[in-house]
Amino acid sequence: MKISKEVFNGATIFIGIGVYFLLMNALGFADVFYLRLLNIVFVYYGVNKTIQMNIAEGKKTFVSNAVSAMKTSLVGVVLSVFGLIGYSYMQGGDNYVQSLSETFLFGGNPSVETYSFSLFFEGVASSVIVTLFAMLYWNRQFTAD
Repeated sequence: MKISKEVFNGATIFIGIGVYFLLMNALGFADVFYLRLLNIVFVYYGVNKTIQMNIAEGKKTFVSNAVSAMKTSLVGVVLSVFGLIGYSYMQGGDNYVQSLSETFLFGGNPSVETYSFSLFFEGVASSVIVTLFAMLYWNRQFTAD
């Protein structure tokens, strides 16, 4: 059974983000908000790789590439949110989430579910933005629909 390029590259995004955040945690930088923004590099890499693979296969329509790129980033977001849920419960559940940086989306005492739900919507929004930037970069390669 062959895994689609969207799932493969989405899993690559998840692994990259997971290793990055575990490394940040091990080095004591988990609470630095600005370092968390660098996860966009992994999302862009996966989306860009999917578009490159599509073009190499001869798929050069804008819409089909945009859908494929969006699927890739959404797979990465969904896997990352589930990974965060699992990791949060391994680290103490709600107490762990409350120890995370309060600069992320909201303050107060969020639960694992609330935090993950907010992260999901933030991830979807960033997926749309990254997909649009990648599509603008590759625009000259696409044919008109």
